[in-house]
Amino acid sequence: GSWTILQLVEALGFCLENTDPRTRGRGIQLLSQVLLECHSLLQEKEVLHLVLFYENRLQDHHLLIPSVLQGLRALSLCEVLAPGLAVSVLKAIFQEVHVQSLLQQDRYTVYSIITNFMATREEELKGLGADFTFGFIQVMDGEKDPRNLMVAFQIVHDLIVKNYALGPFVEELFEVTSCYFPIDFTPPPNDPHGIQREDLILSLRAVLASTPQFAEFLLPLLIEKMDSDLQSAKLDSLQTLTACCAIYGQKELQEFLPSLWSSLRREVFQTASEKVEAECLSALHALSACLSRSVLSSDAEDRLDSFLSSILQDCRHHLCEPDMKLVWPSAKLLQAAASASLRSYHRLTHSILPLLLEQYNKHSQSSQRRTILEMLLGFLELQQKWGHVEEDESALLSLQETVCSVVFSALTDPSVQLQLVGIRALTVLGSLQGFLSPSDLELVVDHLVRLALHEEDSQSSEAAMEAAGSLAPVYPKVFSGRMVPRLGEELQSGRTDSLAKGLISGIGRCLQALAAVSTHTSIVRETVPVLLQHLRNVEAGNAQEVVSVCQSLHRVALQCQQDAEGCWYYHQTVVPCLLAMAVQAATQGKHRGSSKKENSGSATLRCLLSLRLAAQSVSHVVPLFLDGEVSFLPQNSFPCSFQPFEVCGPQRRLVALLMAFVCSLPHNVVIPQQERLLRELLALSCSCSCPFTATTASKCFAGLVNKHPAGQQLDEILQLAVNRMEPGLTEGPHRTQALILLLWVTKALVLRYHPLSSHLTDKLLGLLSDVELGPIAADGFSLLMAESPDVLHKGCHADVRIMFRQRFFTDNVPKLVEGFHGAGADVKANYLKSLSHVLNHLPKPVLVTELPTLLSLLLEALSCSDRVVQLSTLSCLQPLLLEAPQIMSLHIDTLVTKFLSLASSPAMVCALLSAPHTLLLCPTVVVLQLLPYKARVIRALAKPLDDKKRLVRKEAVAARGEWFLVGSPGR
Repeated sequence: GSWTILQLVEALGFCLENTDPRTRGRGIQLLSQVLLECHSLLQEKEVLHLVLFYENRLQDHHLLIPSVLQGLRALSLCEVLAPGLAVSVLKAIFQEVHVQSLLQQDRYTVYSIITNFMATREEELKGLGADFTFGFIQVMDGEKDPRNLMVAFQIVHDLIVKNYALGPFVEELFEVTSCYFPIDFTPPPNDPHGIQREDLILSLRAVLASTPQFAEFLLPLLIEKMDSDLQSAKLDSLQTLTACCAIYGQKELQEFLPSLWSSLRREVFQTASEKVEAECLSALHALSACLSRSVLSSDAEDRLDSFLSSILQDCRHHLCEPDMKLVWPSAKLLQAAASASLRSYHRLTHSILPLLLEQYNKHSQSSQRRTILEMLLGFLELQQKWGHVEEDESALLSLQETVCSVVFSALTDPSVQLQLVGIRALTVLGSLQGFLSPSDLELVVDHLVRLALHEEDSQSSEAAMEAAGSLAPVYPKVFSGRMVPRLGEELQSGRTDSLAKGLISGIGRCLQALAAVSTHTSIVRETVPVLLQHLRNVEAGNAQEVVSVCQSLHRVALQCQQDAEGCWYYHQTVVPCLLAMAVQAATQGKHRGSSKKENSGSATLRCLLSLRLAAQSVSHVVPLFLDGEVSFLPQNSFPCSFQPFEVCGPQRRLVALLMAFVCSLPHNVVIPQQERLLRELLALSCSCSCPFTATTASKCFAGLVNKHPAGQQLDEILQLAVNRMEPGLTEGPHRTQALILLLWVTKALVLRYHPLSSHLTDKLLGLLSDVELGPIAADGFSLLMAESPDVLHKGCHADVRIMFRQRFFTDNVPKLVEGFHGAGADVKANYLKSLSHVLNHLPKPVLVTELPTLLSLLLEALSCSDRVVQLSTLSCLQPLLLEAPQIMSLHIDTLVTKFLSLASSPAMVCALLSAPHTLLLCPTVVVLQLLPYKARVIRALAKPLDDKKRLVRKEAVAARGEWFLVGSPGR
């Protein structure tokens, strides 16, 4: 049945009126538990009577108080609570309950009651005035539990931000909260409540920085804690000061500005902590910003001006000191203050910029000039932050000629580091609208061309190209009219300076510079024809130059992606031209032309994968390859028809370009004649004698199959592929091609969790016992698990399911282990190699949990004669040595013996030396077990000390030194 609350109270009458406080307590406890469950069902009159009853019980025996508070918490949640009852309850708690004498849970209940009433009865509580604030201060005073403090800090924060009356109790409220500053709390291990020190710090900071009324009490406290020896106290104080500046004004800060500046200056000049320095600079920035926001009356003193004057007075002279010891700390302080507002920036730069320019010309050493220019660069970047240069206020504009002279001189300095800073400064100056004159811009371009093409150091050359790319969109006419023609002339004449070490040709730099500057559509229209013309003029057989041009075109494509107009132009101009050149080379049928096409094809592949408009080209590209439709290509008069699937020779190699297009398309793009294309690719992959062409066709087929919609058509294609592969794997001249196709199709299906993938994987497992194909099949397991760079990855929209590697491991490793145990001695290495490839591509957490069950097999793999197996096994064992030392300690004898037996192999010695070195990172129990092997290992490691390779000697010295220390004190 069901009871009303009145019936329940009547039924509990005996308990509630009993003379024994424990009995009364149990009755109230039961009633409170019922109220917590059904408080939403109570009527207004019922709530009224219950509130009066519970208020009365607060005067009862102390054993009853916890249960009474639980009942009041339930009633505080009632929506039908009559007006005035919330105030009545809180008054009763404030008067009758000594909260801090209660247990933690009961104190938490009191805070919950207050929180509930503040959320629902705000106006009633505000009617109490400052009495409510005083009452809460009494409740909170002395609280120590972090769970309760989190709630209490939130209540104080709400008191302030919701404008409760604080009355004369502002200082008391500050004292009751600031006593916890700075927070010193370390959560106990395995704390179920999850309260961290940072949570308490942020909650308390929100309280302290919530009102300017705390300023007169808080700022002296912060200054005191800044002088603390504890770094955590310094950081907390600085971060709190920064937070306070967001709500403080000049009135609150003015009395404490000298002391605050003194503390901040001292910390920046003296601290060895980067964190403290960064927080000091943030605080200084906040102080300057706060003073900048203050609205001044006509007769008020400008505190910002006086504050900045103090900063200048204390920092300016350090910029002129010959030893330059405090140059950087002073510059950081000045820049932090200048970055606060445009007012502060103008005030400081009027004094600092002329001084820095004077000091630059005064010093002759490149290192000193670099330091000064870096400081100048910092102020230039601040001007960049504030935007357009104002003629009437900017010190920078009045110093335009001197600034440009300094920057240009840095660009011609022999010091590479000074050049790099100069290039950065030049980029910033160029971004300031209206700062550089037309003649300056021409000089900028000349410097960038010189640095990009003729500077021996590659750092300066690359930085100049990057700067050109940044400035070109700002001044497209200047760069397209002056820089691009210069680069074109250099490229055409080939008269660029050679580099001392010959690391990169001058023509190569020209190509890179043309690509780097192509960051605006108008410039792209100038540079692309130059690049394409150069590609046409490259001598046959010059593969490296062809690849360089294609890499430059690839970079242009990437830079055009965010520009619809530039992307469209690139797509309409470059793609048909590249295809036409490749087809031209292929149809000539000459070896040199074929070589040129093959090298450009791989680089062009990257270009095409970058294009958003590639989907539109598929309607032209597929007919080109299937039917030889060349009408859309420029200069389409070729020596013979283009039929790559029918004509043997160079034409077939262009399947790489087909793969670039069709395998990079999103799922929703329809590929014309897809079924026919798949059949042609399948036939080519199984019958072509050229390994490159057969592999490319297999990859293209797999890429299409991976994204093909599930259904009858896909099932038919896959069945056709299986019917072609199975006979090819059994016998004939194309067994290897059939295996390559099997690997790629298996990978395509494994990635998308297709049901046929298990059948194909079983085929691969069966081939591990084949003497001819077994080693290739074993290496193929690396292909299955690794990410392919050109197809079947997420970048080309492949269907890749999460955790496919873990699933493959679970399904197939037991079969590998079983096959290993049943295999003959001549093919066991194939199974070990397959297993090591699978394990090496597993995520490390999964690998550590699974390796112990396979440990005996891995130890056996160390004895395998295949070097790939040995290296792969070592890389598998290393995480187990670190993460599961207890398991590895059972096999120390075997590990040390096998490691040392491999030491005679020069090819293995580097990997080997890292393994015993890793053993020393295990816990003490393992190190103690190493002691019997110490002398033996040290003797064995003596031999690699005389190895011809420096890296081997280096590893041997490190490993041997660690083994000498085994068993030493402190190890």
